[in-house]
Amino acid sequence: MTRLVDVSHQITSGMVTYPGLPGPQIDDHMTFEESHNTYAAGTEFSIARITMVANTGTYLDTPGHRYRDGADLADLELEKVAGLAGVVVDLPEGAREIGPDAVRDVDVAGRAVLLRTGWDRHWRTERYGDAEHPFLSGEGAKALAEAGAALVGIDSVNIDDTSPEAEGARPAHSVLLAAGIPIVEHLCLLDRLPETGFTFFAVPVKVRGMATFPVRAFAMVG
Repeated sequence: MTRLVDVSHQITSGMVTYPGLPGPQIDDHMTFEESHNTYAAGTEFSIARITMVANTGTYLDTPGHRYRDGADLADLELEKVAGLAGVVVDLPEGAREIGPDAVRDVDVAGRAVLLRTGWDRHWRTERYGDAEHPFLSGEGAKALAEAGAALVGIDSVNIDDTSPEAEGARPAHSVLLAAGIPIVEHLCLLDRLPETGFTFFAVPVKVRGMATFPVRAFAMVG
């Protein structure tokens, strides 16, 4: 039987996704009690409101996140984020970096490539944003792009190296988004997925003028 595996974090008011970015604020636009002034007796509604930066929770990056002339969410083709055959690539044992050697013998063409590092175990702790987090190297990103990956995701705080030694460079973002390959960051629970044999979905809302937005990422297994 087919089972669904949710690999996205929930969003809660005030939570921190990426160090330095503000957490979302969730409150009421209209409460059930306030709606009594509008609707018939016995009929009530609640309308909530959220204020947040786009990079909140588990989110997807489009080319416009990195490049001024890049496509944004409204340009995103569903075929790039829905119904993709998936493959999991594990962080090499004892390493921080996923490089070209880790993906060289993996069939990634037309697939969602999910980088499983296990870093999601630190979610909502100070450790999660540590600069020593695992990442995809620029050469690893180049190998994935050249092999035809359709989407690349990771269960770490950033797909790029954010340590001081990186000096602010973001080669994985630059290479993948230049190739039109969406990136999903802050995935979780990838240990529940097989290496292959699943279908991946990570669909954001269709907003013109925004290049990044949270997704409900999930896999269909079986």
